[in-house]
Amino acid sequence: MNFRNISFKLFLLTSFLFSSITSFAQLTRVSGVVTDAKTKQTLPFVVLKSGDSTILINSDADGNYVMQSAKPFTKILVSYVGYQSASFDVKPGQDQVLNIRMVPISRQLGEVVIRSGKKARYRNKDNPAVELIRQVIAHKDQNKPESYDYVQYKEYDKMMFSLLNVSPTVSDKKFFKKYKFLLDNRDSTTIPGKNLLPIYLDEKLSQSYYRKSPEKTKTIVVGQKGVNFGNYFDSEGMGQYFKHMYYKVDIYDNNIFLMTNEFLSPICNSAPTFYKFFISDTSMVDNIKVVRLSFTPRNTTDMLFEGDIYITLDGNYAVQKASLTVNKNINLNFVKSLHVDQDFEQNPDKRYHLSKSNTVVDFGFNKNRNGGLLGIRTITYKDYVVNRKLPDTTYDGPAEITMDDAKDRSNDYWKQNRLDTLTTAESKVYHNIDTLKTIPSYRRTMDIITLVLAGYKSFGPFEMGPANAFYSFNPVEGFKLRLGGRTTPELSKRYYFETYAAYGFKDQRWKYFLSATYSINDKSIYRFPQDYVRVSYQKDTQIPGLDLLFVQEDNFLLSFKRGNNDKYLYNQFLKFDYVHEYESHFSYSLGFRRWNQAPAGSLYFTNAVNGAPNNIPDMTSTVITAQLRYAPNEQFYQGKIYRIDIPNKYPIYTLDFTQGLKNVLDGQYNYSSLHGQFDKRFYLSQLGYADFTAEAMHVFGQVPWPLLSIPRANQTYAYDLYSYNLMNFLEFVNDHSEALFLDYHFNGFLFNKIPLFKRLKWRETFSVKTLWGGLRDENNPSIHPNLYQLPVDGNGQPITYLLNKGAYIEGSVGIENIFKFFRVDLVRRFTYLNDPEVSKWGIRTRALFTF
Repeated sequence: MNFRNISFKLFLLTSFLFSSITSFAQLTRVSGVVTDAKTKQTLPFVVLKSGDSTILINSDADGNYVMQSAKPFTKILVSYVGYQSASFDVKPGQDQVLNIRMVPISRQLGEVVIRSGKKARYRNKDNPAVELIRQVIAHKDQNKPESYDYVQYKEYDKMMFSLLNVSPTVSDKKFFKKYKFLLDNRDSTTIPGKNLLPIYLDEKLSQSYYRKSPEKTKTIVVGQKGVNFGNYFDSEGMGQYFKHMYYKVDIYDNNIFLMTNEFLSPICNSAPTFYKFFISDTSMVDNIKVVRLSFTPRNTTDMLFEGDIYITLDGNYAVQKASLTVNKNINLNFVKSLHVDQDFEQNPDKRYHLSKSNTVVDFGFNKNRNGGLLGIRTITYKDYVVNRKLPDTTYDGPAEITMDDAKDRSNDYWKQNRLDTLTTAESKVYHNIDTLKTIPSYRRTMDIITLVLAGYKSFGPFEMGPANAFYSFNPVEGFKLRLGGRTTPELSKRYYFETYAAYGFKDQRWKYFLSATYSINDKSIYRFPQDYVRVSYQKDTQIPGLDLLFVQEDNFLLSFKRGNNDKYLYNQFLKFDYVHEYESHFSYSLGFRRWNQAPAGSLYFTNAVNGAPNNIPDMTSTVITAQLRYAPNEQFYQGKIYRIDIPNKYPIYTLDFTQGLKNVLDGQYNYSSLHGQFDKRFYLSQLGYADFTAEAMHVFGQVPWPLLSIPRANQTYAYDLYSYNLMNFLEFVNDHSEALFLDYHFNGFLFNKIPLFKRLKWRETFSVKTLWGGLRDENNPSIHPNLYQLPVDGNGQPITYLLNKGAYIEGSVGIENIFKFFRVDLVRRFTYLNDPEVSKWGIRTRALFTF
């Protein structure tokens, strides 16, 4: 998944930068393998703890272990059933290897029969641990809360982020003395061996209701509170992205969504195929026998967990407790460690429900470095009531509503109603961040970081940018400078303005843009559900093509293109738009557009009048537009001045209609066009995911080629997901077309099995793009000379063609996650290879930030 949330990117990179500067404490790290001193066999799940007992870990199924802490320790204590406990000295502040050999207890030696020096092969057949997990899988449905007719409970959701292991002396340095109030607010007890400095806190208290038939879930948010970093970070947008990363974990689901990836649950239907299981211990809990079932992935780089689940032997085979973590070799970026701990409580009917879920993730660019960022999401459930029928009105309306006074709750209210307690350090976060915003040096530093990373410089009610569009070049305008900006919610939440001015030094022309937007529902225009009107005027250049949304021409990096592309348009757009969204995620938009386009560069508009060529200086079209869109269960990264869709498994349906208006504001053509599109992401668990798009369009009536459909070609060296990367600009034109796009990501499923690629953490991908289309006789200029002739080059040779020989097809295979940031695709074009200046092969790149 692309890492596109601007506020989160600023927050994460700023935190990493600060942590790397201030984390001077030396890390004590010990790793090795635990074996039987006599047989040399590895020992799984051996208990190891530091001498002061602040760190407690287990070796994995192959006897490997890693123990590390910023707090120095000098001893490791090791214990295992049937073996002598042992103590080993370690060197504090160093990275070292300690292979441990355990000595069996002598009185048990007579009971042990050593048949072979080889490790026994793991098998599913006749394995009691596998038989037990199959029983758990068979009883999953009856142990889910959804098995009840009605469920209600209170939920307290707390999200906290902390800087890790900041040097305790950093606040004494001259530069950081003014931040002493923040830097000295430490927590060394929440996570043993780690020193936390909390910098972010978000809390939400809600009441939830579930009804089985007809199925409906209703959540009422009664309290919400979070830090506010001011204009530099959008706290609400970050909170939504954090919740997306730290998705609620349901151990009974086949797949668990975390860090924008799907992990296979240890009790999924196919768990015995992907996991190894071991019975580690038994105990009595609430007079019920409970088995501790340990598990480890068969392939340590796949998106799988390792850890323990505790299963009740009361006939329900329910999960009573779960402890999940990931292997250090997992193909997951920027995550040094991940832990999920879940506790379950018994209902009066003797079944279990989730009472607390705690997800802890340690982030860092380097897994061996001491500093970084640690995030914890803790969800606590109380007052669990089952099968109490409530009036149907309880479930009416949206799935989640927030009470009007939810964000205005007093400190006393939170003290009385929190289902969990804040640590001393957490309780000071709100005041500390409010104080931090008042320090001038903090504001100056954040201004610089925001400009570099987001491309905008804020001046309160107005911000200037984007920086990457300040300079660009192309064959028509030459060197081009652009300066612009937009208003922020500090000016108003109801009306917004955006503008820019640009100048081309080759064509010596000014270009500009101005828009004004008014929110009808008294919310930000970026806030769901949208309800606004907008008017805009733009005068600028563009590569010919209807709805060329895939490229921002003023982006400097996209100024570099292959081949000859000096055919441009001088466009003048006057637009009026109205957008209205509903809580159901159905929306419609209405628009009015006047578009004047004049050829530029080596592009000309020509037709034949009485058999003689005729040059046309420009053309004008006036249209009204309508769009219907339905995106069930759509989610957003919701920012103050942006909104980005969060991909999920639900489809998106879009239908667009355009009607030309002749003789209205100089409009020259009557025509209609219809366009439909279907988008969906398919999650395929361990096999990755696929993004699929199908679209079709049809133009009704006779119009010149600039008003027809010009496929989204791409002559830059960047790989574009929604364009044809080996198609030339203006190569084809259609009045009807159908297209299919498939972009598949394996997430390393294949490469994780190959030793070299396994170490590189590369991930494989492939895509296929197809386009069918054509031009009816009534829109073919070779049959109707009065229509605009299709573009030609300087020698009079055609450069624009018809799709009359079947589908245009291109495909690519690629490697992503190169150096954790880059994707490289080898693209192959399969059809229409005889067109001039066509590239059969190409290498395209794309930069993305993904976990």
